[in-house]
Amino acid sequence: MGTAYTALFNWVFAKSQGGEFLLRIEDTDTARSTPESEQLIIDSLRWLGLDWDEGPDVGGPHGPYRQSARKHIYREHARELVEQGDAFYCFCTSERLDEMRAAQRAAGETSRYDGRCLQLTPEEVHAELGRGTEHVIRMKVPDEGTCTFEDELRGGIEIPWSQVDMQVLIKHDGMPTYHLAVVVDDHLMGITHVLRGEEWINSVPKHVLLYEYFGWQRPVMCHLPLLRNPDQSKLSKRKNPTSVNYYRRIGMLPEAFINYLGMMGWSMPDESEIFSINDMAKNFEPASIRLGGPVFDLEKLSWLNGQYLRALSADEFMSRVGEWALNRETLQELVPLLQARTERLSDLVAQVDYLLGDRRPLQADDFAHKSLQVDQVVRILHHALQEFEALRHWEGPRLQAICRGLAEHLGLKIRDVLGPLFMAISGRSVALPLFDSMAFLGPDLSRMRLRDALQVLGVSKKQTKQLDKQYREYLQSRKADQEEEGG
Repeated sequence: MGTAYTALFNWVFAKSQGGEFLLRIEDTDTARSTPESEQLIIDSLRWLGLDWDEGPDVGGPHGPYRQSARKHIYREHARELVEQGDAFYCFCTSERLDEMRAAQRAAGETSRYDGRCLQLTPEEVHAELGRGTEHVIRMKVPDEGTCTFEDELRGGIEIPWSQVDMQVLIKHDGMPTYHLAVVVDDHLMGITHVLRGEEWINSVPKHVLLYEYFGWQRPVMCHLPLLRNPDQSKLSKRKNPTSVNYYRRIGMLPEAFINYLGMMGWSMPDESEIFSINDMAKNFEPASIRLGGPVFDLEKLSWLNGQYLRALSADEFMSRVGEWALNRETLQELVPLLQARTERLSDLVAQVDYLLGDRRPLQADDFAHKSLQVDQVVRILHHALQEFEALRHWEGPRLQAICRGLAEHLGLKIRDVLGPLFMAISGRSVALPLFDSMAFLGPDLSRMRLRDALQVLGVSKKQTKQLDKQYREYLQSRKADQEEEGG
């Protein structure tokens, strides 16, 4: 949702100025970037009506638009910085860096690279490279003074160089970090204005230095306030669903959702609450963005969505219902689950209510189990959720394998592990096959129902920390078992 929020303001600003909006896929983190995650971004932005003038699926003069396809460009620019003396090869091991940071924290100092490899002679560097020693490329940072830069919303900002790390530019695997890639790409793609979240403010000095080292003009920077939970904490999936796809699946209209995102950081000149994305573009001025942390309120979004729904004609309403879920393509997925279990067509609704709509509200008593204590139920739900959060391919067999492994670790029968999951997902002790149901619902809805179940059971922050610790221990024991089997 943060991506959609930021993209909206970039899109609106570009259109308000008669400019162009580019979509670039920043996929240099190979552990997190998948074709599925990229497609989800594209589908979500398209659903919201945020079309782009250049991007990975439409092409353009500044491609390629996936950073993983631009590695050679970043390496060339990094080598240029090394040759200029503005960057250097670093051969420090992860163990050495961990010890350095621990010592700095113990001394109450800012954790940052200590410059050890800056002391190497050219001959020593050449020798290490010749031996094939694993290394990264870091940028140099001044020891003294202050970095000063302008933000369109916040005016002048000052950050001491003593708080800025000697950022890695090229990682061990040859991939760039965000900081090098975004500066190089913004320059080469002709980006004039960058609107992004305020969490990146502390990274601006690194970007300022890179622009200076390359001799390039910096784009205008505007850092948007972060989306907040009602308690003013940063919006997170533990308190609110953060995936656009979740809101799409529960039946929010794209025009209502984009309207709400706009309302959270900006107001129409006449203070009207209902406006289109084009209305926003016609009236938009960056200076009118509110700096106060916008609070995401699901009730307010639901109210706004209701306004849009009630404004539809009867025919439009039926069309939207069909587009949402009651269409042949969606229902076809359910046929294999339903046909063998159905004697009358009237049986269908009761079987699929929790799949096409929301499941019923749960109570703590719903999780009472003849073979499990409450703490065991909580642990099952927590550990399963953590496993599902890390799952990159959401498929029935993978979900089943996770649950079997969890049952083995906890010393429980698989049916006892599945009981709390059945209740969390369907609101029933017996329902259509669990893993098929989860595959149909998809990761966003399934994970949200598990988080809701933990909330219903009253799991506190203290308990969550303890459960997180237990889950880490579970991962370590599993890794040890796998190594033993492989050895």
